[in-house]
Amino acid sequence: MASNRISRTSHVLIAEAALPVMVAAGFLVGSALLAGAGTLGPLGYGLLIAGAAALLLRRTHPVAALAGTVIPAFAYDLLNFPGGLCTIAVGVALFSVADTGHPRVGISAVVAVVGGFLAIGVLFGRGHVIDLVTALWFAGWLVASLILGETTRSRRAYLEEVEQRALDAERSREDEAHRRAGEERIRIARELHDVLAHRISMISVQSGVGAHLLDRDPDQARSALIAVNQASKEALQELRATLGLLRQGDGPEPRSPAPGLAQLERVIASTTAAGVEVRLDVTGKPRDLPTGVDLAAYRIIQESLTNVIRHARAATARIAIAYGLADVVIQIEDDGRGVDEDGPSADGANGLLGMRERAAALGGELEAGPHAAGGFRVWARLPLDGAA
Repeated sequence: MASNRISRTSHVLIAEAALPVMVAAGFLVGSALLAGAGTLGPLGYGLLIAGAAALLLRRTHPVAALAGTVIPAFAYDLLNFPGGLCTIAVGVALFSVADTGHPRVGISAVVAVVGGFLAIGVLFGRGHVIDLVTALWFAGWLVASLILGETTRSRRAYLEEVEQRALDAERSREDEAHRRAGEERIRIARELHDVLAHRISMISVQSGVGAHLLDRDPDQARSALIAVNQASKEALQELRATLGLLRQGDGPEPRSPAPGLAQLERVIASTTAAGVEVRLDVTGKPRDLPTGVDLAAYRIIQESLTNVIRHARAATARIAIAYGLADVVIQIEDDGRGVDEDGPSADGANGLLGMRERAAALGGELEAGPHAAGGFRVWARLPLDGAA
């Protein structure tokens, strides 16, 4: 790696030095041909070489390089050496000044250089700019050097901006992909939690009842074990359906319908089997809801009843569903012991967090907390235009 860097640095240095060497060679040969043998002398050749050597600074110190080309050019013109090739170095330096982002310096330099050469021609009657016509021609090609340098700089800046935009776009796509992946992980976790929590709570309660009554009341224990078996089957069915949805991705719709309020009786039945009496009150005209709203309403009720079984030690629970023109409002209340530090309102509880996320995703709202008359209350409003 170090040898590669050294090699690249050597190539850059050679490329930077090549132009001044070529300019100096052109100066010497061209001026010698124009002047004839021996006319320039050591001083003339020295001024030409000095102007070309100043170009070595054009990348790191462009303004100093410009000054280093202008001064020998003025001296060459003032001494009336033949040929005007010395001004080529001035044009190259002006290009570098504009290319490195100093356009005002370049414009001022054009005015000063043209004015200086014209003053030498008018005041001393010598040099290569002796009238207004040659001054305008000289100024024209110096300005062209400036414009070319500015064009090169602008194009380079444009390409850098395009490249930066491409990098920003790629970074934005990666950030968006990470965000979507995170949201998808949360959605999968929430769905699996809602699918499994209720059924496993039923299994836990009923298996405990069966174990407790196995010797004293075999018939009741048998009923509890049957309920465990049924809850296990339903949990497996819902889990398979959920995993099937995740595997299908963008594939065809699943044959089994997504859970909704139409399947609410099963949740009520399993909750009743766990020892909690559930009452359902419906107001408004029941109707088909958008799939997302229907699923969210079902899951919120399911999770609320799961919390009643696991935490509230309640005897009864009441579900109220109100169908409005633009929304559906659901409320779940129980007469349990309220809330303890392990209850459904504990900070960070997955159940409440999942319910709030479902309501928020539809543009709705959800409240959960102790009821004034005792027990726990969950209230949610879900707009009907929140999901298709």
